[in-house]
Amino acid sequence: MAAVAGSETIRRGRAPGRVGNAIFRGVSSSAGITIVVLLGLVAAFLVYRAVPALLATREELADVGFMRGQSLLGYVAPLAFGTVLSSVIALVVAVPLSIGIALFISHYAPRRLAQGLGYLVDLLAAIPSVIFGLWGLQFLQPLVGPLFQWLSDHMGWLPPFSGYVGSAKNIMTAGLVLAVMILPIITATIREVFLQTPRLHEEASLALGATRWEMIRQAVLPFGRSGIISAAMLGMGRALGETMAVLMVLAPGFAMNLYVLRPGQHQSIAANIANQFPEAGALGADVLIATGLFLFLLTFAVNLAARWVINRRAEFSGAN
Repeated sequence: MAAVAGSETIRRGRAPGRVGNAIFRGVSSSAGITIVVLLGLVAAFLVYRAVPALLATREELADVGFMRGQSLLGYVAPLAFGTVLSSVIALVVAVPLSIGIALFISHYAPRRLAQGLGYLVDLLAAIPSVIFGLWGLQFLQPLVGPLFQWLSDHMGWLPPFSGYVGSAKNIMTAGLVLAVMILPIITATIREVFLQTPRLHEEASLALGATRWEMIRQAVLPFGRSGIISAAMLGMGRALGETMAVLMVLAPGFAMNLYVLRPGQHQSIAANIANQFPEAGALGADVLIATGLFLFLLTFAVNLAARWVINRRAEFSGAN
């Protein structure tokens, strides 16, 4: 009877941790809802402030000095082109470097060296963007100037490399600075994906006589393909919104071309907002916020594409 009574007492009592679970569930749900609400508020603010510019006539926009008599679409298009071009250059440089660094840390370096390198790469993410801008302005531009001149002299028959004029305040230098800035987030993501490769897959490949590189090509890279793509998209989202570094190393222009070595050809949306906003009037501020809305939608689309890639590749992952 005592045992029965004891068991009834246990059944009737509160489950251990019920209050803690409820609190944790509430805090987690509130945090998730807060993020969605904040995102919605940012989007609503951008739309609200962009409406006057979107509805303004060509004559009203002509009073905005920095638009140079262009329509809103004609003003945003070169900025969007420069933003995407600098980000693509950054990805072309950063992604192969990130894959190589991640492979070295995860599969080649000794354990102590790998930890130190991992911390060193992660520390790059803590450096303010203005420091990267100063580095690009004072160190990188004089360093790459002779290389750009050589490319223009010997490969100028290719349009991207023609017409270099010093100093190297062009979209290529901005892309290189952005590549260094997005290197930590891409490397860290790819490194963690590579470390999650099933050990049995690696051992099976080695047991069949594969070398370490063949094992990486057969087991690690296929497993991490979706992670590499997602990391690249995250890095691109970071590069699309960079402001100060691009503003400091790039001579602005509003052309839509692939002359990546010529200064005064391109400009990014974020750098243009920072450059023009202090002197913008009421409608001018609305125009700049409208360009910010376009950048917001572009960044959101990039991150949405990264999430789609993750979900699409999840069922094919070797971890399953």
